[in-house]
Amino acid sequence: MLRLLFLGDIVGEPGRKAVVEALPWFKQERGVDFVVVNGENTAGGRGISPRISVDLLRAGVAVITTGDHVWDQKDLLPYLPTEPRLLRPLNYPEGTVGHGSIVLDTAKGKVGVINVQGRTFMQPPLENPFLAMRAEVARMRRETPIIFVDIHAETTSEKIAMGRFLDGQVSAVVGTHTHTQTADEQIFPGGTAFLCDAGMCGPVESVLGRDIESILYRFRTGLPVSYPVARGPVVLHGALIDIDETNGRALHIERVVHRMG
Repeated sequence: MLRLLFLGDIVGEPGRKAVVEALPWFKQERGVDFVVVNGENTAGGRGISPRISVDLLRAGVAVITTGDHVWDQKDLLPYLPTEPRLLRPLNYPEGTVGHGSIVLDTAKGKVGVINVQGRTFMQPPLENPFLAMRAEVARMRRETPIIFVDIHAETTSEKIAMGRFLDGQVSAVVGTHTHTQTADEQIFPGGTAFLCDAGMCGPVESVLGRDIESILYRFRTGLPVSYPVARGPVVLHGALIDIDETNGRALHIERVVHRMG
């Protein structure tokens, strides 16, 4: 059995510090073999920098996924092609720098990770994620049956549809982007674990990890305002997934809610 930990959108410095601090505990106490995190909000809440990517990988993260904020830190562009463990969504047009998937060797066999972005209410609108995933999963299954998918999307319907579309073809499909953990963890009939949204790793007293007063000002007035990352105790949200390494089928999925401080 391979135990995979996925942590949802990491928000700013508080979130990434908490993740780095918690990873040894997850590996020792929960027997985690492989860690995937969504890092697209790690740099001040917008994007990810090369330095932050290096810090997370050195801390024990195996793969970092992203989403619609992947390009927000401009120094990432020349770095992205040099680090295949930092993914951008798979369904960008052909020729886009970076990688949308990766297969890594582990002590329990090869593990594949795919990052894909939905299209409904998402900017920029990318290529059809279902067509992109059909081709990529077929290719990756020639290397390994253990495949984890982060679908970065706004609507629950698109995430659920992707999970059903890939049932029996991948080990797990977990959504990101809304920063709010859902309570629909399950294993579909074909053996694919699913959670509509992993949630976020960020400050508890916040609105999606951002300072409460700035968000309320925006809603009250409609005026533009900056949204600083909130402070205070942090909660880590995500999923623990047990996978049969011989056939890639999920054996168990549970939501992670781990409070820090």
